[in-house]
Amino acid sequence: MRAPQNEVRGRTASTFRHGKRRPLLLGAVAIILAANLALADAPAQQAAPPDNPRPIVYDPTAGPALSPMQSALQAALQRLVARDDKRNPLGSGDWRAARRDIAAFYAARFYEPVWVGEDGLTDKGQAVLSQLERARDDGLDLLASALPRDLKPGLAPEALAAAETTIAAAVVTYAEQATGSRVPPWRVSPFIFAARNRADPGAALAETAAAADPAKRLADLNPPQKGYRELRDALKRLDDEAPVAAERRRIVGGRIRTASISAAFEPGSRPRERAAILANMEMWRWEPRDMGEERIEVNIPDFSVSALEGDRVILQSRVIVGKPETPTPVFSSVMRYVLINPSWLVPDSIIRKEMMSKLGALSRRGYEVKTVGGRLTVRQLPGDDNALGRIAFMFPNDHAIYLHDTPARELFDQETRAFSHGCIRVEDPVSLAELVLGGDSGRWTGERIEAAFGDKERTVFLPRPLPVHIEYFTVFFDEFGELEERADVYGLTRKVEGILARASQD
Repeated sequence: MRAPQNEVRGRTASTFRHGKRRPLLLGAVAIILAANLALADAPAQQAAPPDNPRPIVYDPTAGPALSPMQSALQAALQRLVARDDKRNPLGSGDWRAARRDIAAFYAARFYEPVWVGEDGLTDKGQAVLSQLERARDDGLDLLASALPRDLKPGLAPEALAAAETTIAAAVVTYAEQATGSRVPPWRVSPFIFAARNRADPGAALAETAAAADPAKRLADLNPPQKGYRELRDALKRLDDEAPVAAERRRIVGGRIRTASISAAFEPGSRPRERAAILANMEMWRWEPRDMGEERIEVNIPDFSVSALEGDRVILQSRVIVGKPETPTPVFSSVMRYVLINPSWLVPDSIIRKEMMSKLGALSRRGYEVKTVGGRLTVRQLPGDDNALGRIAFMFPNDHAIYLHDTPARELFDQETRAFSHGCIRVEDPVSLAELVLGGDSGRWTGERIEAAFGDKERTVFLPRPLPVHIEYFTVFFDEFGELEERADVYGLTRKVEGILARASQD
């Protein structure tokens, strides 16, 4: 395992162009159908309330009678909806509702199959089956789906219908798992506020069926980021390697080096390696699919902040994050302005827990104590001792969490830097401020920023709003292409590992 970097890498950058953000990859070809599909052999349903849509079912009197294949597929879908599965392949997703969506998709197309035909698999069926068989490469679990391996010409309609429904159910399972159905963030921690990426089952099935390349359409539901792709490649190498790979280890410069990813883990810990990689791949599913071409990323377990342009790190600096009892939340926002000489409005929780007995002395230490509308407020005025230091990077959010300077510089020498109440303290705030304010244009150079230090707060807006992502990855590849592992400071990786392990055993 590679030790955390002790030096700030890439202190400055000559350019940090602010370009347009790319559109989201997921298009919407939505089929909106009623949730409760009336099946031919199901009991008569009660009339729906007037404000509910009527169920969409195939009416044989409105068109030609169903062919033997269509009838067989209709019957197979009825069995799919009615069966009582002991295991939910979606994890936390609604498998009953997903099965109804599958049946509704086929009812809307009059039970015409997509993946099979009289001669066996269609071209679309062969393409999508190839991707489903590679689901393990993305850490997905389709073991509950007995995928058809060899469909010969001349099969009975019932056999073809069974294969069609099996593939359709596997497509939906893949789509849901790829977009995060197995581990919803709220099951891991109340401090994870991730964007919802979950695919709609019916829409995912319809989009995959309509795609010119259904395999690619399905694969694209996985996270597109470089960090995810690197872990995916590492997982595949790990699965492909023989157990004797550990014997290829050699010592270079006092550190373990190997051609395998085992270099970051203890010898003989292959199951733990795989579990940690899978958990971190799953946490990538929480991130927005479009994170912004230019962006700021904070990795809590790595205690680092990085400014990126595409996949290239422009600047990186050490940070201090929240203590385990006051953790830094995981979320995304947009940085809009920088405060020079910020004042600090002390949160009510800190006033109650740490300042109530010191109120009399606070005013002599640069604090402003007031009662406004019956509420006690404490504000620390700008200065060298201000808890926010001389610079604060503001990205409005519901958690009152920001990046900022700090007067407590000695804490950056610690390897494990979880000391704050939740905010993120930056070791090199001047370089970061110069970067985000467009210092390369000559407007806000480091010298001008430092010259503005004083006793008056100043607001400086960014030339263009910049996405900020607070992340949690304990396993990742660094800029040199080496696998790194960090301590699970908040225990989130272990929780994800546990949920995935239970889901695979249900």
